[in-house]
Amino acid sequence: MKENREYILKKLEDKLNIKFKDINLLNTALTHSSCVNENKSIEHNERLEFLGDSILQLCISELLFNKYKDMPEGFLTKKRALIVCGNSLYNVARKWDIGKYINMSKGEEMTGGRTRISILADCVEAIIAAIYLDQGYDSAKSFIIENFKEIIEKAHSNEIIIDYKTKLQETIQKFGEYIIEYNLTGYEGPPHRRKFFTEVLIDSVAKGVGEGYSKKESEQNAAKEALQNLEDKYE
Repeated sequence: MKENREYILKKLEDKLNIKFKDINLLNTALTHSSCVNENKSIEHNERLEFLGDSILQLCISELLFNKYKDMPEGFLTKKRALIVCGNSLYNVARKWDIGKYINMSKGEEMTGGRTRISILADCVEAIIAAIYLDQGYDSAKSFIIENFKEIIEKAHSNEIIIDYKTKLQETIQKFGEYIIEYNLTGYEGPPHRRKFFTEVLIDSVAKGVGEGYSKKESEQNAAKEALQNLEDKYE
């Protein structure tokens, strides 16, 4: 690893309040698959992301199981979905300013990769896996509890709004009768980890774009961006 890259990673370690035994794990967690197009010998973060997703799901499931002792499976599933969704992971990544630490191709960077929700969310999962491999489950669990504390509390108090499509519909109705459409513009990746891209149109005018690992998630993220654009317009 180049000396300046190691220096950058050590700065991120300070932000994360984690000292890696093997800092190469952190480097891999922050390496986007686009780098492989420029250097075939580079290891990207998709395997770590897969593992980190499972560790995060387990940790949050355990917390909810112990907190809500009398609640049914459906309730626990909905609470977990709020905490581990792409938007929650994205908010954690933004807190660390993770975008500036990611290894990615020039092309990916030029198309907004450093601020893309799915890329930042994937890096959070990969970092969780890196901590697990480096220091074990207990350290990964402590890290998750600390860094997802605010999101977990908001989920407990029902402060997280996940249905941006409904909120967009309600917001638009205040201004009159408009037609809202969601168009799938493309997808990429293998069938088991397919990423979808959607745009939302209001009276045939594009107002937001979104992406996610299901069509529903990409539509929700498109609606979220449309809401943000509307808020900026009328502030």
